[in-house]
Amino acid sequence: MTVEQPKHLLLIEDDASLSALLQEELSLDGHEVLAAGTVTEGATLATQQCPDLVISDVRLPDGDGLSILKRLQAAGRDVPFIIITAFGTVDQAVDALQAGADDFLTKPLSVDHLRLKVKRLLAQAELNQELAHYRSVSSEASQLGLMGDSPAMDLLRKELRLVARSDASVLINGESGTSKELVARAIHRESNRRDGPFVPVNCAGIPAELMESEFFGHEQGAFTGATQSRKGLFPEASGGTLFLDEIGEMPLPLQAKLLRVLQERRVKPVGAEREEPVDVRILAATHIDLLEAVSRGDFREDLYFRLETLMLTVPPLRDRGDDVELLAMHFLSQSANRHKRGWLKLSEATAQVLMDYPFPGNVRELASAMERAATFCHGDVVRPEHLPARIRKRQLSAPTAVDQQQGDQPIAHWPTLETLQKRYVGQVMTAVGENKRRAAQILGINRRTLYRWLDAQDGYK
Repeated sequence: MTVEQPKHLLLIEDDASLSALLQEELSLDGHEVLAAGTVTEGATLATQQCPDLVISDVRLPDGDGLSILKRLQAAGRDVPFIIITAFGTVDQAVDALQAGADDFLTKPLSVDHLRLKVKRLLAQAELNQELAHYRSVSSEASQLGLMGDSPAMDLLRKELRLVARSDASVLINGESGTSKELVARAIHRESNRRDGPFVPVNCAGIPAELMESEFFGHEQGAFTGATQSRKGLFPEASGGTLFLDEIGEMPLPLQAKLLRVLQERRVKPVGAEREEPVDVRILAATHIDLLEAVSRGDFREDLYFRLETLMLTVPPLRDRGDDVELLAMHFLSQSANRHKRGWLKLSEATAQVLMDYPFPGNVRELASAMERAATFCHGDVVRPEHLPARIRKRQLSAPTAVDQQQGDQPIAHWPTLETLQKRYVGQVMTAVGENKRRAAQILGINRRTLYRWLDAQDGYK
């Protein structure tokens, strides 16, 4: 069985014939195998070449193979380490495992057994690296509750922190499902109102005839059914933040009253004789084009300009590149915890399917897909068949083929191989929206190679 990306293995064995056999067998799995016959050679290669896994005999001509493991540990290198020996005892095995070795095998070796051990340890190491990357990437973002390391999310977090310093109203634009409320909550947490209340309200979920009472409150007996006084959302949010989601659904008469509250900082409960002051910061969100609504007469122009003093745009998931996989892992972990499952991971094929899909429902749709995957996945790897059918059926359009017109030109004018490579890589990068991970998969190379190509050229456009 071959692996998609070759791993670098270090084999330290002083038996030349056994070393040659193991190198040949491990190479069949697509690995690149470095060989050494002594502790000195092995330690040098382990330090200089940074292998993905080490296999070492215990008894070597110039020392103990475990000393190489201890050197790696002292240098802070966490590398899967397999010990092999011709003199295996229980005590030796215990000592090796206590020293930090991942496995202990005795001679004569079963090559198939060794290959299986290598495969499992490399898979576990890859999973650990994914977890470490997931935690490091999400650590800063988690302070705001906004995960992702794409340029679009970096820009949003930077703008968000600047906006949070102000006390002016903020208009948050974004498609449905892009987590606009999370952005609003992050603004509140970063602001000097963080100790005050955060009151969210969906304007589309309140009947028009009840909106005024809901927002401003009412006095006892103000209308039929008002058996007692009630404090409205504005007074409830005083000293903090009021988040008006889907503000484009607010009726025009209430828009006029909202504008007056923003100007006067006072509200008048239904049935009351006097106004009362409120200290509220307004954050509003919408998935519609409010300027277009203004042109249709569905939204007040003066209220729009009052709200758009500060404006943030939440990017759709399809513009966030590798954030798709990062968020998928996050939601998968949450779902696994709810289902009392162990750690689940995405197969390479599943990751590709998710990266290929445009997610019209954005983050909300991805979260739902991962909930389904955690429910239908019986093992510890989520495969494409565990995803919703609409996601599985989506196929990424093939990149445009390299221009074939040079066949009609004189041979002297034909492009060089380097030019064709540059042109094709550029077409692939454009087709996948500059997503380097997906581009590397299509090109059949690892990301390090792609980064090296990009750095060596003046772009691939």
